[in-house]
Amino acid sequence: MTLTKADLIDSIQNNHDLPRLKCSQLAESLLEIIKESLENGEDVLVSGFGKFCVKNKTLRRGRNPATGEDLMLYARKVVVFKCSGILRDKINGEV
Repeated sequence: MTLTKADLIDSIQNNHDLPRLKCSQLAESLLEIIKESLENGEDVLVSGFGKFCVKNKTLRRGRNPATGEDLMLYARKVVVFKCSGILRDKINGEV
């Protein structure tokens, strides 16, 4: 199952007994702060959860898996996430 933005808003509303509109604004604000930070090249570190950062991918050769045709993959930036040790342990049932 995927956690959607609507699910996140519902969870905030249920846990904090706030109006749905306020919960929606909170979620949108948080996501906007994260997006702006990443756009500016800043890392986003959430203690106990993980770190989002922007990595540069260089120009490289690739292959279309459907046709087998060689092609060039252009340089670009991608967002990567590295989970914290605490989260990794919880996922693996070690906590």
